[in-house]
Amino acid sequence: MSGARILLECLMRENVDCIFGYPGGVTLPLYDAIYDHPIRHVLVRHEQNACFAAEGYARTTGRVGVCCATSGPGATNLVTGLVDAMMDSIPVVALTGQVSTKLIGSDAFQEADTFGITRSCTKHNFLVKNIADLPQVIHEAFYLAASGRPGPVLVDIPKDVFQGQAHYSPVTSIHLPGYKVIHEGHAGQIRRAAQMMWEAERPLVYAGGGIIASEASAELQELVETLNAPAVITLMGLGALPTNHPNFISMPGMHGSYAANMAMTHSDLLIAVGTRFDDRVTGRLSAFAPHAKVIHIDIDAAEISKNRTADLPIVGDAKRVLSKLNRNLKETSAEDRERKASSRRQWREEIRAWKEQHPIVAEASDEEIKPQHLMREIDRLSGGQAIVTSDVGQHQMWAAQFIRFNEPRLWLNSGGLGSMGFGLPSAIGAQFARPDKLVFSIVGDGGFQMSIPELATVANHALPIKIIVMNNGYLGMVRQWQSLFYNNRLSAVQLDSFPDVTKLAGAYGFKGRTVERPSELVPALEEAVREPGPYLLNVRVSPNENVYPMVPAGAAINEMVLGPSQPVNA
Repeated sequence: MSGARILLECLMRENVDCIFGYPGGVTLPLYDAIYDHPIRHVLVRHEQNACFAAEGYARTTGRVGVCCATSGPGATNLVTGLVDAMMDSIPVVALTGQVSTKLIGSDAFQEADTFGITRSCTKHNFLVKNIADLPQVIHEAFYLAASGRPGPVLVDIPKDVFQGQAHYSPVTSIHLPGYKVIHEGHAGQIRRAAQMMWEAERPLVYAGGGIIASEASAELQELVETLNAPAVITLMGLGALPTNHPNFISMPGMHGSYAANMAMTHSDLLIAVGTRFDDRVTGRLSAFAPHAKVIHIDIDAAEISKNRTADLPIVGDAKRVLSKLNRNLKETSAEDRERKASSRRQWREEIRAWKEQHPIVAEASDEEIKPQHLMREIDRLSGGQAIVTSDVGQHQMWAAQFIRFNEPRLWLNSGGLGSMGFGLPSAIGAQFARPDKLVFSIVGDGGFQMSIPELATVANHALPIKIIVMNNGYLGMVRQWQSLFYNNRLSAVQLDSFPDVTKLAGAYGFKGRTVERPSELVPALEEAVREPGPYLLNVRVSPNENVYPMVPAGAAINEMVLGPSQPVNA
């Protein structure tokens, strides 16, 4: 078999059904083999979007997403997507072409040191110089991408390896002696954690994207209900605990709720699961959760005590550790469980009072469409069941604040890297993965214009994605910071023009419209959802609205700006 055929055979054995890619000179042998192969290839309009689409597929299904690019500029265009997947722990295998082995290092046409360039933005990468190594490398790549803490893995394949001929033998085992994944967690540490939880007066569950990655949502809910403890879920973890669960507070951090941030500040025990104490959650680290002991559960030992020292570390898979922890909690004597019950009850009442005192309110206006109102209406149509992808910026934060996610893998966004242009291509990957699901892609007028070419991909496959542009005429989050912290010196943030979306969508063969008045919003959204195919809805919202609450840079998370009337003390 040719190297290209061997590669496709390996992908079939990894149950790959879809590749997002863009061809080029050195990948021609692969694309010739794909021509009559059952694996579906989706032609995107930019390699960066191939990686974002693969992420959308992976984030929606939990399976490894696959993208493909040619050598040189094709491979370098993948880098942003690879960093994004690395930051958010998303399993992606990127296949790149490379110039023939005898030309490597000669500055040949479209040559780039893809192996060197991607070392720091992948979990692991390979350069395959011998066709005999190809099957083992491909299966190792999928194993590495999906196991332990998931992440992107890149395989760089020279053209002569694609073209070469070799006998194919199926790979029956993976042996990586230098790669150790601890799944189970230390039994003694788990018993001690259960004891600490019953001893706490103000316990708080702080869960992140690791819950989604390990499929541990049921175990998390059992933990929360067994302890009857309040829970905050990070931006990356939304949906891990149903938003309508009575113990769910909200997202914490820079744009988290007053109740969530005050709960973290006054907790005496943080039960951190699958989360990395990101700076957008902690604010000023020295002032973060000053009264709390920390139990930190994570599959990546490098995250333990990296930012906040863990009083009780447990390295292991969240699903397996929580399963054992829940058993330990239930085996605790009734006397031990009730010892601090009164204090915990008061704690829950205090958090309930904070939620009532400072709710996050979706404002409405008769004169202009408020972005919060837009998100509430999308939430109403979603019912906590639709897949929602977002780009990066103000709309991302408002979506996280107002849209419910009652299952995992419904909320897709670029959390760690904050990469504009993510929203639309990730929706493409999600819709291919889940053709049965309603998919909203909420984008800003800035990020959308970074991924406009993918309207062609949407149209070519008649993907019924509902693209909602929250159009405020600005790079909104940058404008917000310039307004609040740079004396309103608005520099290079105004988006002076935007295409006529009726003509833009029509040029690609589907429907689109612009709405400007509040009375038009609900009918337009309902029309978009009813439409069986794609729909592009441009919603012109209040141009100077800011996202609140917010924690200014360098502030502690209890030093929140709750609204426009509260002065900023940054």
